[in-house]
Amino acid sequence: MQKSILLVLAMLYACFSQAQNTLSVVIKDKQTDMPLPGATIKIKESTSGSVTDENGFAAISGIQNEAVIIESSFIGYRKRTDEIRFPMADTLTIRLESDAEEMGEVVISSTRSSRTIQDIPTRVEFIAGEELDEKANMKPGDIRMVLSESTGIQVQTTSATSANASIRIQGLDGRYTQILKDGFPLYSGASSGLGLLQIPPLDLKQVEVIKGSASTLYGGGAIAGLVNLISKTPGKERELRFHLNGTSAGGFDANGFYSKKFGKTGLTLFASHNRNAPYDPAGIDLTAIPKFQRFTFNPKLFFYPTENTTVSLGVNTTLEDRTGGDIHFIKGQQENGHTYFEKNKTGRISTQFVLDHIFGKHEHFIVKNSLSYFNRKLTTPGYQFNGTQYASFTEASYANHGDKMEWIAGANLWTDQFREKAFPGTSNRDYSLNTFGAFVQNTLKAAKWLHIESGVRADYIMDYGFAFLPRVSALFKFGPAFTSRLGGGIGYKAPTIFTEESERIQYQGVLPVNKNTNSLEHSYGGNWDVNYQTSIFDERLSVSINHLFFYTYLTKPLILKNTGSGLYQFRNIDGHIDTRGTETNIKLGYADFKLFLGYTFTNSRISESGLHRENYLNSRHRINSVLFYEVEEKWKAGLEAYYFSKQELSDGKTGKEYVILGFMAERLWERFSVYINFENFLDARQTRFDTIYTGSVTNPFFRDIYAPLDGFVFNGGIKIRL
Repeated sequence: MQKSILLVLAMLYACFSQAQNTLSVVIKDKQTDMPLPGATIKIKESTSGSVTDENGFAAISGIQNEAVIIESSFIGYRKRTDEIRFPMADTLTIRLESDAEEMGEVVISSTRSSRTIQDIPTRVEFIAGEELDEKANMKPGDIRMVLSESTGIQVQTTSATSANASIRIQGLDGRYTQILKDGFPLYSGASSGLGLLQIPPLDLKQVEVIKGSASTLYGGGAIAGLVNLISKTPGKERELRFHLNGTSAGGFDANGFYSKKFGKTGLTLFASHNRNAPYDPAGIDLTAIPKFQRFTFNPKLFFYPTENTTVSLGVNTTLEDRTGGDIHFIKGQQENGHTYFEKNKTGRISTQFVLDHIFGKHEHFIVKNSLSYFNRKLTTPGYQFNGTQYASFTEASYANHGDKMEWIAGANLWTDQFREKAFPGTSNRDYSLNTFGAFVQNTLKAAKWLHIESGVRADYIMDYGFAFLPRVSALFKFGPAFTSRLGGGIGYKAPTIFTEESERIQYQGVLPVNKNTNSLEHSYGGNWDVNYQTSIFDERLSVSINHLFFYTYLTKPLILKNTGSGLYQFRNIDGHIDTRGTETNIKLGYADFKLFLGYTFTNSRISESGLHRENYLNSRHRINSVLFYEVEEKWKAGLEAYYFSKQELSDGKTGKEYVILGFMAERLWERFSVYINFENFLDARQTRFDTIYTGSVTNPFFRDIYAPLDGFVFNGGIKIRL
């Protein structure tokens, strides 16, 4: 009897042991074949699971079924499902593919590379897709909001009454940042005036930002960085969108966009009308938002004569009338003492031609040309500025996009002519600035963990001589979750009167630059960042961290000096500007919630003749945070907060610190959506806690504008997709 019981127990044990299976797996990146530590593997419809170790290995024991369905996942990668049958002889290897949306499987145009963003050694930030669409809800008439909410970028108001603004990257003045449209320098020199206010975002596919010197590819001006606005291109499916928006400050925006590819031709068409009534929330009789109306029309034709050839021809047209100043005067109320105004009438027309031909297996030949016309007539009591800029840009480039090595080389000619109808008593400020340039860039995949990008550019600037611009950057892939980029380069900027300093005084009394006394500004800069991403709490919480260190040094910068008798002159000072700091970005994702946290520390100083001072209008500490909630295809809602620390002002005083809060909600249906946005609902504005001018309202002398002037404004609208 005892032997029988033992025999039954032994049989049961053998059966039980046979039913207990162990799953052993190694999870790797499909592209790099590197292990993925922290990846999750689960048995479907059960609670059994495990997380991979530093070698990508994980095991699950106690599996009783002969066949199971397993799910493998890792943050930034597509989930994979496999059916496994036991017994298994060896450890199973599972390779996951990176997810395009999470990992940024997008090609960045600004580096002229064919590689996706995670393989580019140059650090590039981009805003695209839903994020770009959401920012357009806040300010659909221009791109100020698209840029101002990023770490390291500050949109600086340069005119209290016209609301003109420029972009500052990492504490450097706006003239050190290039703004491009599809790689064309359409917003430089005189045409930079009112530029940010005249670029609507609806026809943009993405916005790319390179911080630090990018002059090797794009020439002078990209010292602090560049912003490249990438337009949409036609696809096989028709895209027809309308965006209508109204604001509590008397603003209205109507934007429309159409695109479609028809066999060997294609078309994109953007048109908009934007306007605003004069708005004075402070009751000081001066406009915080001027009265304006603007019309924009951007058609672009595409031709595909062969499978490997694309030709495009586009025209950008903008016409605007803008009047700020005393609100009584603008409304036509003839009252004594209310006569101050600032009128801006601008016309902007530019063409863009591109021929892109692919030959061989990986080779491209591209020819680009643009012609641009910009006229601005600025009138204030007793003074008028009336200038026209004629510019052209022509470039031919060759690229060989190999898997391991990539070469890009090209040459360009950039012409810039300015003609002014001189106001009595003003100097002749006409100029011609022509630049011949050639460049070459190499990107090398030296190893799976190391990508190197190096380049050099040589420019000859008429009247100012040669500029030699090397640059190098490297991408280190320490693992799928941990990468780092290190880079640096040399830049330059040709002298110009079109800066933030002269814009603030409307070019009154500003003397012309002189090739005999002025020279090129030269810069040296570098940056280093580290990136880490993972998921915790059983992959329910995703975490992404990016930290950047940056430094830029400018020799003999051009500074506007008061010479007395109401005259101002730009001089290359005996000294330098150096700006240094850090940027930190943290992104957390849990269920339908995303939290974005950013901190920027910027220390920008001017040293002149042995004396040191803070660079004006620079917020040393800035914090930005956005909490976003999204139910796919149904709801979007966001709560944002921004903190700006005190800023040194040019009159020797210090600006107040302030906080901006905002809230946006959007309800989506298949063909349309409606939204409402409460911007700056704490009503933080400079006219609440400081003054914006001295003297009388009849003849005001405006101080630096370091905080918002419009205060709390809410807007709402409808977006239609047909």
